[in-house]
Amino acid sequence: MDYQLRGWKKHPLKSAIVVFVLILWTALLAPHQFAGPFANHSASQVSNRPRAREAGVRVGVLPVGPLNAITDVAGVAVGHTTIIRGDNIRTGVTAILPHQGNLFREKVPGAVFVGNGFGKLMGSTQVGELGEIETPILLTSTLSVPRVADALLDYMLSLPGNEDVQSVNPVVGETNDGYLNDIRGRHISRDDVVNSIKNAKNGAVEEGSVGAGTGTVAFGFKGGIGTASRKLPAGLGAYTVGVLVQTNFGGVLTINGAPVGRELEQYYLKEELRGTNNSPCDPDQKRKELGLCHNDADRGPNAGSPRGVADGSIIIVIATDAPVDARQLKRMGARAMMGLARTGAAGSNGSGDYAIAFSTSLEVRVVASPDSSGRNMPRSIKVLGNEAMSPLFLAVIEATEEAIYDSLFRATTITGRGHTVEALPLDRTMEILRKHNALGH
Repeated sequence: MDYQLRGWKKHPLKSAIVVFVLILWTALLAPHQFAGPFANHSASQVSNRPRAREAGVRVGVLPVGPLNAITDVAGVAVGHTTIIRGDNIRTGVTAILPHQGNLFREKVPGAVFVGNGFGKLMGSTQVGELGEIETPILLTSTLSVPRVADALLDYMLSLPGNEDVQSVNPVVGETNDGYLNDIRGRHISRDDVVNSIKNAKNGAVEEGSVGAGTGTVAFGFKGGIGTASRKLPAGLGAYTVGVLVQTNFGGVLTINGAPVGRELEQYYLKEELRGTNNSPCDPDQKRKELGLCHNDADRGPNAGSPRGVADGSIIIVIATDAPVDARQLKRMGARAMMGLARTGAAGSNGSGDYAIAFSTSLEVRVVASPDSSGRNMPRSIKVLGNEAMSPLFLAVIEATEEAIYDSLFRATTITGRGHTVEALPLDRTMEILRKHNALGH
């Protein structure tokens, strides 16, 4: 051995080559040996596709914030854990933190608005009753809601100052990513949840096929996470409204009024409305003329896909720094459904459409009293009146609409469980928008 070492010392070039090979070998093995939430974040999911506004699409009339993201609302942070393993696991967690302190000790006013209640939004009844949010808001896959909530409870109970806490209301929203993901496997772990919270940050928000949007589908194209914001002018209070969405629903995609879904020939009820005559139905079967009896062979290679399905769900998270209470936040949540409708959503029976809204304003924050006597004392807060709400309503509508577009523009094509869902074809989409003079101003 001593002889061999002396020999290598005489040949520094050989030694350098060996070191290089060892480093390369270690780098190649590392992702497989240390598979975790970051190793699972496939490089292919880091989108280089433009956001809608970057591509030239202008939505609405209000100015956007510096980042055009929910994090334009001061203090709000967003984190993702993206889980991509093997051929069948395409899921994740997205965390939205109203502030990065102890939310149980410094609650924020909050509200939930239900557009269609086909969903499993955990924590919604207490938010509706008390008008407060006391945990980070987590988004995930439908069947993983209980596990994510349990991990969120672990996180909250472990925070300094919460040693005596015996009741926490975790807020966890979901959409069903079962077309691309092994949803029954419930592959999200405690560490995945905690990492999404601890790695949450202010600044630019990653969008598209990431976090809770990894396996979602919207309008038959790849959906995912999208975000946008609006900044009111000084004369209207200079308040900021930010929106983040998890898109997984269907309809007839419409962008700035242009019939994008129809011209791309991908929309809800397309097969039923095409009226072809080669149906294998019995000649006397009703509604044959609408093509409702086509089998999978007749429908081609996309049979069984979500291309023409409107079911799914969307979670819309709304943040604002305006001093508004739970009542006004619920009204803002209702306006999110108007932004959703602008995009061509079908509002189907099986689509759970929810808006979760909160205010970060210190003027309305609910701070725990240091002693029991303080609990019985009245609170004084200053909130905006009804007359001041209309500009905030418009901000919610526009930011929701644009966030949905961003989820589509930024999403990348994903294959999972033997299915492939293509990303929205941007070149063709932009042609359609120019054709209809729908790029906005």
